[in-house]
Amino acid sequence: MMTMTMLRNAPQRRHFLQAAAALGAAAIAPPLLAADAKKISPSAQAALIVVDVQNCFVDGGTLPVKGGADVVPVINALAPKFQNIIVTQDWHTPGHTSFASAHNGTKPFDSVKLNYGNQVLWPDHCVQGTDDAALHKDLKLPTAQLIIRKGYNKGVDSYSAFQEADRKTVTGLAGYLKARGIKTVYVTGLATDFCVAWTALDARAAGFNVYVIEDATRAIDLNGSLANAWQQMQAKGVKRIQSADVA
Repeated sequence: MMTMTMLRNAPQRRHFLQAAAALGAAAIAPPLLAADAKKISPSAQAALIVVDVQNCFVDGGTLPVKGGADVVPVINALAPKFQNIIVTQDWHTPGHTSFASAHNGTKPFDSVKLNYGNQVLWPDHCVQGTDDAALHKDLKLPTAQLIIRKGYNKGVDSYSAFQEADRKTVTGLAGYLKARGIKTVYVTGLATDFCVAWTALDARAAGFNVYVIEDATRAIDLNGSLANAWQQMQAKGVKRIQSADVA
C-alpha cells in the first residue's frame, strides 16, 4: 500500500513509513510481548482507542486494508469492558495534500517532499461527509465519549490520534485523556503498522501506559512494515496482547 525511500531506522518518527519499507521482505517479526498470565481488567483510568474503523479502510472502500472489517466484532466484544472509549476518523478535505490527485504528474503510493517532510501520496479517501469516511455500520460503541477527526488540515497529513504528521500540531487527545485521569490506553483498529502504531507510539511519548490489542487490528504489512512497527513499539514499551487477555 505504501512506497518509501528513506533510510531504515531514521531517528524521527515522520520517517517511520520509509523505514518500514527498507526492512524488506526478509524482516523477521519480533517475538510477542507476552501478557501476564493473569487477565487484565481495565480500570476507570483506562481507555479503549478505536482507530479509523471506517468504510474507506475495509473491502469496497477507497483504501482497503485486507480483512479490515474483521476487527469489528472483536472491538464490539471489547467495548463493554471499558468505561472510556475514544474513536478516531480520517477526515480529509477534498484535494487534501496527501492525495496523489492534488499533485500533477504523480500517482497513488508515490512519495513527494512537502514542507513538513516526506509524504506518501494516497488515493482520494475518507473525504469529509462522504459515506466512504463513515464509521463501519456494524461498529457498536454506544458508550464512546469522543470522536477525534484527523487529517482535516488540508496541508498536513495525520496518522496518529495524538499529533499530525508535521510532528508539531496536536489533536488535543492527550490533554483530554489526562484531564479525565486516564493513565492507560488500549489501541485497536486500522492499520496495525501505520495509524495504530503511530497512535501507540505517540501515546507512550505522552506518558501513557499502552497496550495494542493485536487481534483487534489488521495490518498493511508492506515489505516488512508490520515487523518494523512491532519492533518500534516494543522498543518504546508498548505491550502487545490479544483480546482474550482482557477480562
